[in-house]
Amino acid sequence: MLDFIYYPVSWILWVWHKAFSFVLAPDSGLTWTLSVVFLVFTLRAILYKPFVKQVRTTRQMQELQPQIKALQKKYSNDRQRQATEMQKLQKEHGFNPLMGCLPMLLQVPVFIGLFHVLRSFNRTGTGFGQLGLTPEENAQLGNYAFSPDDVQSFLSARIFNAPISSWITQPMESLQAFTVDGGDLPSRLDIAVVAIPLMVIAGIATHFNSRASVARQSAQAAAAPQAAIMNKLALYVFPLGVMVGGPFLPIAILLYWVSNNVWTYGQQHLVFRKIDHEEEEKRQAALARRNENAPKPGARPTKNKKKGGAAAAAGADAEPASEDSSNDDTTAQTGDVSLKKSDAQGTGKASGPSTPKPGSRPKNSKRKRR
Repeated sequence: MLDFIYYPVSWILWVWHKAFSFVLAPDSGLTWTLSVVFLVFTLRAILYKPFVKQVRTTRQMQELQPQIKALQKKYSNDRQRQATEMQKLQKEHGFNPLMGCLPMLLQVPVFIGLFHVLRSFNRTGTGFGQLGLTPEENAQLGNYAFSPDDVQSFLSARIFNAPISSWITQPMESLQAFTVDGGDLPSRLDIAVVAIPLMVIAGIATHFNSRASVARQSAQAAAAPQAAIMNKLALYVFPLGVMVGGPFLPIAILLYWVSNNVWTYGQQHLVFRKIDHEEEEKRQAALARRNENAPKPGARPTKNKKKGGAAAAAGADAEPASEDSSNDDTTAQTGDVSLKKSDAQGTGKASGPSTPKPGSRPKNSKRKRR
């Protein structure tokens, strides 16, 4: 049903096993261990870009948290309108909340595929996904991309006398599959000596990865009730779950878990440092632009440059005028002033010459001329 996951996972593991077989023995436990580790690294490298998108989306959601809370408060009684406004906000800022959990969602089928492929090397059990085969029948069947010889090579691989596909609680009849090629029956103590340290390392690595993620959350985001619950789960419950479930997981799966956490720890520090550097460059560029547009110290700001420029242009056009025109203007202004004075001294009429009264002599009479 999930062959579209099982076959790619098995082919990647097959390629790495063939690559390391050129340097190390094909049946060596170190060869198969390195194959599993580099399978994890290959899958995580494929998911690198979604991981970067997840980090950017998480930061955007933290920055927009005040606006999101304001919308939730404003439309608390109208869920449909609240969803519509949230979609508008997401579209305006160009982020999708689904990208925040996409890498984790993609790792789930990968983990399931790897778990199934590793368990399918030994199908002598009777549990889920097992066929109840005898050790001889199991050695004659392939496993997706692996031939029967590759299956037997995987079963014979040992790490400190423990098969990498064995687990602590594995039934005894299933352990018989490791003796087909003449090998010794592995003891539970041999398996526990390898599995328990891997369980502890996987739990500690999970805790420190979660702590690094929680430390980068904003105080406002971490104070949210849902975020506080998820942080406690990531810090304590998930690491404890790895240690509790470790006895039921093959050693190869524990190797996957440790390798995945090591990759995550290094990748998130690299990505966070890169994004912090980009944001610092953006802040510096914005500060430089603001400083360029700001007035210099001691300079008087010009409120209306257009009017000032028009007035200056008009003044420049008026400068070439001749002295005669300026004198005429002065004379005209003087005449206007004298007319206003004579009107003020007269009878109070606004305009027109004054008419003589009946019987009065004109001012320019003969007597006066004499």
